[in-house]
Amino acid sequence: MASATTFYDFKPLDKKGSEVPLADYKGKVVLVVNTASKCGFTPQFAGLETLYKSVREKHGDDFVILGFPCNQFGGQDPGTDDEIQNFCQVNYGVSFPMLKKVDVNGAGADPVWEWLKKEKPGIMGIKSVKWNFEKFLIGKDGSVKGRWASTTKPESLEATIVEELGKA
Repeated sequence: MASATTFYDFKPLDKKGSEVPLADYKGKVVLVVNTASKCGFTPQFAGLETLYKSVREKHGDDFVILGFPCNQFGGQDPGTDDEIQNFCQVNYGVSFPMLKKVDVNGAGADPVWEWLKKEKPGIMGIKSVKWNFEKFLIGKDGSVKGRWASTTKPESLEATIVEELGKA
């Protein structure tokens, strides 16, 4: 989607294959995460859920987390979309939206991920996602405000998210 200028220009798919217009999130702060169910970082689902509930408790639905399952790193999310959703809910109580499994790198990468990487390259300008649980923060204006590696604990992002929520 070469003409895309903001996060809101994309329509990724949900687990049933229906489009999810990201324009529905206009004016909100969104944390986008590529997830995996069988990764050393999988326990971050607990931190993401805690972060989600904590911020929403104080700021209502002005904040959302979008999880994008991905099986590109060590085959660590091999399940179907329904199996992944069930795993997240049963094991971590995940209540934030989990979308359809996607590729985040390579020729088949989902367009929203191509855009995210172009807008906020990683260390030394690297445009690929290095591993599961990389995080991108989208501001109320639909632009990328931050990018964090897999090793960044979700809870450590709360102050940054609250600061972004406070911006006009």
